[in-house]
Amino acid sequence: MKKLSLIDKLVFFINSLVATLLLLSYIVPYISPKTIPQIAVVSLAVPILIISNTIFLIYWILKLKKQCVISAAVLGIGWLISSSFYEFTEKKVLLNNDVKVMSYNVRMFNHYHWNEDQELAQKTFNFISEKSPDILALQEFYQSPKISFSYPYKYIKTKSKKNKFGLAIYSKYQIINAGSFDFEKSANNIIFADVVKNEDTIRIYNIHLESLKINPKEEYFGEENNEKLFGRLKSTFQKQAIQTQQFLSHEAKWNGKKIICGDFNNTAFSWVYNKISHNKKDAFVEAGKGFGKTFDYPFPMRIDFILTSTDIEINQFKTFSEKYSDHFPILARINW
Repeated sequence: MKKLSLIDKLVFFINSLVATLLLLSYIVPYISPKTIPQIAVVSLAVPILIISNTIFLIYWILKLKKQCVISAAVLGIGWLISSSFYEFTEKKVLLNNDVKVMSYNVRMFNHYHWNEDQELAQKTFNFISEKSPDILALQEFYQSPKISFSYPYKYIKTKSKKNKFGLAIYSKYQIINAGSFDFEKSANNIIFADVVKNEDTIRIYNIHLESLKINPKEEYFGEENNEKLFGRLKSTFQKQAIQTQQFLSHEAKWNGKKIICGDFNNTAFSWVYNKISHNKKDAFVEAGKGFGKTFDYPFPMRIDFILTSTDIEINQFKTFSEKYSDHFPILARINW
């Protein structure tokens, strides 16, 4: 440290704080938000922490300084024990009998005109029709008469007859059973449908956990705003924990193949993801490439997932870049 300039000493101090936070984030997936809700907030910052530590690592390497060790060590530990942040290689096996599964938070097909594009809903319908998934799980669904894609089977659950906001599962295969969790005091929910392909029955879950209510266009500066945001996030994570436990209890009663789609409103570095993905395959990790960003935010946030039981083969995964919502659609080709 004695050989460092004043600026480098300041940089190293900030580097040490950022590295410590990233190291702390590695234990977040193992601590329930019901126990310590404050620590769950760190899971949202992991992408920033990884990118920041990478920048610090490059900075010190270019300066030929041994201070590069701190970020290198923390990033190395994360590479070994943490969830994947970036996938370098993709899998692309296309079989005729693959089942195409799409998960998409459609933001109510622009029903409340968050986007000025009057054709946005039709563009969304056209996109889905073009990709023609065999199983389609939609979050923030709105039961609009303008929907122009058609499926022989579907299960739709809205909050009420008047409130047409909810979740939907569309299927080219017969649905023989379906149901809804009906979360209390929440606009979010989980639904499921059992579909039959050939002689196999597969359970499809469509998950939309408690929303973070973060608008990328809003600014959160100032003590009062920060306190409100932090308090809201704590409450959200606690609700997510309760909803996750409800899901796990329900899932445990099903012994067959399963596919879990949805918007978890949390990252792959969270307790929620750790619990739900346990003993499952993550389609992005198995076959995807890049950051897998699914939420339109300044930094890479992967909060939408397609998971499967381990007896299902994932042959391809793709995150699309179409901005018809504040989320990006994801699609996996699977086989068994």
